[in-house]
Formats: sequence, C-alpha cells, structure tokens
Amino acid sequence: MEVKELIAKEIENVPESYLIEVLDFIQFLETKTLEQRRELPLASETSLKKDWLRPEEDEAWKDL
Repeated sequence: MEVKELIAKEIENVPESYLIEVLDFIQFLETKTLEQRRELPLASETSLKKDWLRPEEDEAWKDL
C-alpha cells in the first residue's frame, strides 16, 4: 500500500479536531518547502558574489 493510501485510511478514523491540526501541519510543510526554495538562490548569490563582481567578469560578459 502506498503512503497516500495509508494516510487516507488513517484519516477516516481521526477526529475532526485532529484533522485541523493535520491540515495545519501539511500547510506548514508546504510553506517550509517554498521558503527553502527561495533561500537557496540567495545563499548562492552571497557565495558567488565575490566571483561575479570582478573586472574580468565584466569584460567577459560585455558583448552579451
């Protein structure tokens, strides 16, 4: 049985008050994933900035 099927089966027996918490947790995970996707480019920018902001780079890209 797949994980989704197991979760769906378990949800049938969960009280409504717990379902609100389950939904809240799922939304938390979705938000966390989105935030991590946004943070990665920023982290890369910080570490690569020292290479990007050099006269040699400006020269290499000037014709584009």
